[in-house]
Amino acid sequence: MPRVVGIDPGTVSIDVCGLSGGRVVIDRSWPTAEALADPAGFAAELAVHGAPDLVAGLSGYGMPLRRAAETSDHDLRLAFLARKGEQGGIGGLRLLTRALADAGLPLVLLPGVIHLDTVPEHRKINRIDLGTSDKLCAAALGIHDQALRLGGHARETAFVLLELGGAFTAAIAVQDGKVIDGIGGSSGPIGWQAAGALDGEVAYLAGTIDKTMLFQGGVTTVAASDRHAAGAGFDAFIEGAVKAVRQMLVSAPLAGEVLVSGRIASDPAVRERLALALGDIEVRHLTGFASHGKQGAQGAALLADGLAGGTHRELVETMRIREASGTSLDHLYVVTPDAARQALDLA
Repeated sequence: MPRVVGIDPGTVSIDVCGLSGGRVVIDRSWPTAEALADPAGFAAELAVHGAPDLVAGLSGYGMPLRRAAETSDHDLRLAFLARKGEQGGIGGLRLLTRALADAGLPLVLLPGVIHLDTVPEHRKINRIDLGTSDKLCAAALGIHDQALRLGGHARETAFVLLELGGAFTAAIAVQDGKVIDGIGGSSGPIGWQAAGALDGEVAYLAGTIDKTMLFQGGVTTVAASDRHAAGAGFDAFIEGAVKAVRQMLVSAPLAGEVLVSGRIASDPAVRERLALALGDIEVRHLTGFASHGKQGAQGAALLADGLAGGTHRELVETMRIREASGTSLDHLYVVTPDAARQALDLA
C-alpha cells in the first residue's frame, strides 16, 4: 500500500493530509506565512513518517498531471498565473513548490477544473478559473464521501460542492462521479475576503487589476466600511453562495445534495442560513476523515493514493485526472491566449 501526502495551500493556512496503507498518518495545518517562510522545515514534515511514494497538490490553477521536478519556471508561472516579481495573492507558493521538488519529494501537480475533458467546451469559453486544483481535490473528497455513505461507486455520485474558503467562494458540479462544471473563486460570488467576479465596469474603472485586488472587497472589506448597514456583506455572501449552487444545478440536475466545505463552512450559523435558503435540497457539511487537514488536502491525498496504485484508483479513473490536457488560457476570446501569455511575460 502506498504512502502518500496531499497538500492544500490556502490563503490562511497550508494543510497536509498523509496516508499510509489507507490510514491517516499526517493531519496538520500550518499558517501559510509560516510554511512559506521555512520550505525546508515544511518539506521535512512531509517525510516524518517515512519517504512518501507520491505527494499531490500545491498546483495553483493547475496543469495536466506532471511531476514538479519536470516543470520549468515557465510552467509554474503558468500554473499560478503570476508575472515575474508578482507579490500579490499567496506569494511564495511557486518557490515552495520548487523547494519540495528540489528536496527530492515526488510532488505531482494536479489539473484544475478547466483542464478536465469531462467539462464541455462551451462551459470553458472566456474562462480561466472554473475551480483551482485544490477545489478539484475537495470535489474528489466529496465523491469519495458520498460513494462511501450511499454504498455505491464513485461513478454513481452527483452533488454540488460549495467551497466557502477563508478568502474565496467557489462551486463545482459533479454528476456520474465527474466534474462537469465549476465557478472558481475569482469568477464566482462574493467571498469572505475576496470580491469574487468583478463587474466589467468596475474592472474598467479600476484601470489596473493586480493579484492583491483579487483578494479584497469581500465580507471583511464591507464589514470594515461604514457605507452599508450592518450585516449587508454577510447577506451578500449567503445569497451569492445560494445563487452559485442554483447555477451549478443547471449543469448537474441529478445532484441530490449540496456538500459544503472550506474554512467558513465550519460555522454552524453559515450552514443554517444556507440550509434555510436551499430548502428543497439537502445541505451537508463535508468534513472528511481527518481532524485538522482541510478538505482539499484530504482529496489530494486520495488522488495521490489512486495515482500511486492504491485503493482509490477508481476515483482517479472516474474523474479522468490522467486525461487532463491543455492550459488555463486555451479558451479565451476577449483576449487571445497569446495576448494572455504576453501579459504574464510568458510569450
